[in-house]
Amino acid sequence: MNVLLGIETSCDETSAAILKKTSNGPKLASLVILSQDIHNIFGGVVPELASRAHVEALGPVVERALLEAGVSMDEVDAVAATAGPGLAGALLVGLCYAKSLAAAGNRRFIGVHHLEGHLFASILEDENIEPPFVGLIVSGGHTLLIDVPQWGRYKKLGETRDDAAGEAFDKVAKLLELGYPGGPAIERLAGQGQDNFDFPRPLIKEGFDFSFSGLKTAVLYAARDLENVDQRKADLARSFQQAVFDVLIAKVERALTHTGYTNVVLGGGVACSKTLASQMRKALDGKAHLSVASPRLNADNAAMIARAGWFHLENGRDSLLDCDADPRMPFPGLEQPEPQLT
Repeated sequence: MNVLLGIETSCDETSAAILKKTSNGPKLASLVILSQDIHNIFGGVVPELASRAHVEALGPVVERALLEAGVSMDEVDAVAATAGPGLAGALLVGLCYAKSLAAAGNRRFIGVHHLEGHLFASILEDENIEPPFVGLIVSGGHTLLIDVPQWGRYKKLGETRDDAAGEAFDKVAKLLELGYPGGPAIERLAGQGQDNFDFPRPLIKEGFDFSFSGLKTAVLYAARDLENVDQRKADLARSFQQAVFDVLIAKVERALTHTGYTNVVLGGGVACSKTLASQMRKALDGKAHLSVASPRLNADNAAMIARAGWFHLENGRDSLLDCDADPRMPFPGLEQPEPQLT
């Protein structure tokens, strides 16, 4: 396998990437990401609009990725595409396109788990990252804390019981009329405010699971009690953001104590936050090394899907062409969770 095409269409980014084989392992040759700005109008992703936009954009995006990598479709040996989790219609667009390319060109094919892709994002920039490590994936749809003893083997430590961290950011941003996506908007506004609202830190002292719905409600009530919300938006944003980050950091520290590991990989859309990376790096100073990919690779993108796909294909794990999209796709290689600490 010398050239692999990756495709990502799980939500509202249409993305394609090319990986090439080198003497030092697979290297990213191109990455194209087309974001669907139309969802800004609605304050969140509209699944039907996302699917239609993927249909229109995917062909040109793939062609652009091939052009930037300097390869033709005839040179592509394998295709990897996100099979789940995500929006059913959006997943089907990318998956069907990828399977068609594989079947037509007698190419190898692999369906990739979106969250596993987020774990692999960091090694695209730092090939020295190796298990064992604690992985924290924080995105719009998921908050997952896992023990990674080796690539392809995972132990779930904790996950969200309700809203994911990114979802909470989007909902609070909508409440404060900051637009979509919420994370970047809240981070920008938080830089102008003070952490002077005493918001709860849900489950911060309990186990490894997360819960952010109550925190989101606390922000709603605080905003309702203010006479002039506009004058306090920056403070609300800062206090909310800090509450979320305090919980994420505390859970990672507990996971390090539990596993005895000295490495952490942070991934997912929320990991694009420079504030989160900075605070976590400071909290872990002297305890563990933190690996965080650049924002372009932490957002939903085909490069991470390609890299995870390369790993599985390299280890002889191909998907059949009847592989279907699964919006609730279980994490691959996941072992039974260990008992939670109190």
